[in-house]
Amino acid sequence: MSTSDTLSGSAPWETKRVPTGKHLIRRLLPWALGIGILALVGWGLKPKPIEIETGVVARGPLTVRVSEEAKTRIRNRYVVAAPVAGKMRRVPLKPGDEVKAGETLLTAIEPMATPLLDPRARVQAEAVVSMKEAARKQAVQGLDAQQAALKMAEADRDRIRAVQRAGTVSETDRDRAEGDASIKASEVRASQFALQVLDYEIAQARAALERPDASTVGNLVEVKSPVSGRVLKVMQESETVVSPGQAILEVGDPADLEIEAEILSRDAVTIHAGDSVSIEQWGGDSPLKGRVRRVEPAGFTKISALGVEEQRVIVLSDLIEPPAEAKSLGDRYRVEVRVAVWHSDDVPVIPSGALFREGNTWKTFLYQNGTAKLVSVEAGHSDGRLTEVLSGLSPGDEVLLHPPDTVKAGSSVRKRTEP
Repeated sequence: MSTSDTLSGSAPWETKRVPTGKHLIRRLLPWALGIGILALVGWGLKPKPIEIETGVVARGPLTVRVSEEAKTRIRNRYVVAAPVAGKMRRVPLKPGDEVKAGETLLTAIEPMATPLLDPRARVQAEAVVSMKEAARKQAVQGLDAQQAALKMAEADRDRIRAVQRAGTVSETDRDRAEGDASIKASEVRASQFALQVLDYEIAQARAALERPDASTVGNLVEVKSPVSGRVLKVMQESETVVSPGQAILEVGDPADLEIEAEILSRDAVTIHAGDSVSIEQWGGDSPLKGRVRRVEPAGFTKISALGVEEQRVIVLSDLIEPPAEAKSLGDRYRVEVRVAVWHSDDVPVIPSGALFREGNTWKTFLYQNGTAKLVSVEAGHSDGRLTEVLSGLSPGDEVLLHPPDTVKAGSSVRKRTEP
């Protein structure tokens, strides 16, 4: 046995096999399979680009508006009240009926019937009549006594007048007789007047026991419309007894409308008289134009639907040349107002969905060749859809809209394709 056979580890009687191509493939196949699996794992672990939507920074007009629900209301409303107490006749009008100033009769008020007396009140009234009659009898007796005294005083006076001789009757006695007769005559006249007063009091006391029919002749008060327009609301329709000042109905002109909006106080400070208003959600196809007429100086507290106390201010707006379709609007209809508080015709703007806050700084992701770049932006006015860019971006820059939380600075991104 040769040394070469011993070193090769093969027996002298074994034949040497020559490697074939098929044998080589078998030996290389596991290695190729392992390398392929590793490549697939590596490809699977490689981060995929995040699908995003983009927007462009551009120059254009921007209007900042304050939006709030509002309602229409008639500018001048008139509450018709009862001018006197009495029995009001039934109101024949209904809400929406047309009225003319000084012509349309709204209702009429007639005198009330005498109230019924309960047994106790009747006994008291009868006692008052008896008392007055007794007082009259007493007055008659007093009058008779005073008339008798008057006759005696006049007789004394006449006797003194008959004595003509000087020195017989002193001047003092003569004057006393004249004065006494005059006083007695005055007392008789006063008793006669007192007797007349008692007669009236007896008639008054007897009237309290009677129930005379209420006469409307010369006592009927007609209530007519103070203005031309339509009936808005009838507060008291049925026939009833009314007191002075009791509200009967409300009238106004539905064509003379204004818009009342309850604006948050923090937004109301930016609104001024003369600002343009867009009235939407009123039932028509296109918004109505309006203008702020007044911002009331005093606010009020209102509880929101979530139970939060809010300070709100009433802002009144006028319609500007409303179309014919707007005539169907009535009192207390719901609308939505958008008040323009700031406007510029040419400013760089960015979609508001591209901005987010980090601390006190506004930031956005800039799209650059499939990569998201985080940049800081100084934002200005915003209308909720577009935001003014003061610095940090230039017109033409492409930014990510509503970036997901997985997007970070330097992340690989790709634009989402429309299906």
